[in-house]
Amino acid sequence: MAAAKKAVLGPLVGAVDQGTSSTRFLVFNSKTAELLSHHQVEIKQEFPREGWVEQDPKEILHSVYECVEKTCEKLGQLNIDISNIKAIGVSNQRETTVVWDKLTGEPLYNAVVWLDLRTQSTVESLSKKIPGNNNFVKSKTGLPISTYFSAVKLRWILDNVRKVQKAVEENRALFGTIDSWLIWSLTGGVNGGVHCTDVTNASRTMLFNIHSLEWDKELCEFFGIPMEILPNVRSSSEIYGLMKISHSPKAGALEGVPISGCLGDQSAALVGQMCFQDGQAKNTYGTGCFLLCNTGRKCVFSEHGLLTTVAYKLGRDKPVFYALEGSVAIAGAVTRWLKDNLGIIKTSEEIEKLAKEVGTSYGCYFVPAFSGLYAPYWDPSARGIICGLTQFTNKCHIAFAALEAVCFQTREILDAMNRDCGIPLSHLQVDGGMTCNKILMQLQADILYIPVVKPSMPETTALGAAMAAGAAEGVGVWSLEPEDLSAVTMERFEPQINAEESEIRYSTWKKAVMKSMGWVTTQSPESGIP
Repeated sequence: MAAAKKAVLGPLVGAVDQGTSSTRFLVFNSKTAELLSHHQVEIKQEFPREGWVEQDPKEILHSVYECVEKTCEKLGQLNIDISNIKAIGVSNQRETTVVWDKLTGEPLYNAVVWLDLRTQSTVESLSKKIPGNNNFVKSKTGLPISTYFSAVKLRWILDNVRKVQKAVEENRALFGTIDSWLIWSLTGGVNGGVHCTDVTNASRTMLFNIHSLEWDKELCEFFGIPMEILPNVRSSSEIYGLMKISHSPKAGALEGVPISGCLGDQSAALVGQMCFQDGQAKNTYGTGCFLLCNTGRKCVFSEHGLLTTVAYKLGRDKPVFYALEGSVAIAGAVTRWLKDNLGIIKTSEEIEKLAKEVGTSYGCYFVPAFSGLYAPYWDPSARGIICGLTQFTNKCHIAFAALEAVCFQTREILDAMNRDCGIPLSHLQVDGGMTCNKILMQLQADILYIPVVKPSMPETTALGAAMAAGAAEGVGVWSLEPEDLSAVTMERFEPQINAEESEIRYSTWKKAVMKSMGWVTTQSPESGIP
């Protein structure tokens, strides 16, 4: 019986999904896209000073080993032969910046996370150097100069960390986003590890020309980044190298399996939601909130504060696809803040229970601009506010207002997307950890006033990475032809309030946003480096 069961499954594909708050390893059946098993480990975030956000690259790497080992154990218990895993894909939190020593394999500094704000003064001085009539940074990268992207983080590290400066002088330093750090380590590290990234992750560094698809000499000179520390840029679906982690006996079972897919988490979710057509969009609710709309083979530049970014390039000889992106820094992170900082909930799931008790925020509005405001405002000086408080307000109203904040922020980026594309979305495809919160999903439909549609298997980010890995040339176990893609069962949330009420709430939200803006000046103490 066991043998028969093993034979039926056919080729499997693994996916490492390294997010801001947790790491997961998931294994899918490449023929049915069914999730067979997975394991998840939370990642610590360190806040050494106000506005600083760091993570330990070694903790991230070990969490990947742990997830791989535990998932392999679970597959064993299910009587599934792990030698059927034919490929592994990687998807990752984007922009987060790591510099390590290629001779010892040791990180030379903590990873500086995408949410980190320490580079505010770097951003201000660089912005002054861009001619007003020729924003070559925006036209080459599709991005505004912001603390969000890797180039300014890397500039800060090069300016402030002696160990890194020395390693660069001695030609020992390698830079990468999390995907590069993981792939280098998983393909042997100091013993021949492959130093590469894919076009989607490269397009978030601010050093990459999204038209020519290569590192840009002018951008590297502008940010003062030595090009020799940059990884090689590859497509999102090709064999980069083979798994080589013999020191981890249980994960060592995957020795020799190709790593053949790599996508930044938001691109991976776009692929996992099968948004392969021009005009298809998805919104992912993770630490932040990210709405991506496929714009096909053409770069569309936004007039309304959205980013232009690489969606995917699914093979060395395949065309590149672009996307418009609305990025919101704080979504799920607001739940974590209510839990860890205020202590009004003990688990993330509890927020739904509190919100349900009151069913309204009772005029309380929460703008969680903890890292400034991202799209569509790009105001780094904004900070979080809770307003409209009365003696009647309690923790349930604040919990409800926090969920509403996620929905209002999505509405702002959706409005911008509709204006840039000219064709309003008729429904919103959603995914990510927060989508299991039914109150949030219903609120989202009410506030957008269009149906919200969610796949019954919420792990679309990992699925996208697995699809890219399984479809790679030389692996070929996953077909991305439209007729071969499995139909996905969906859950729909229809708007249930009247449009007028929806509009009133949205305009009050906008008033709250205005009050959060322009809060921090460069002179204020938080931006100084002692």
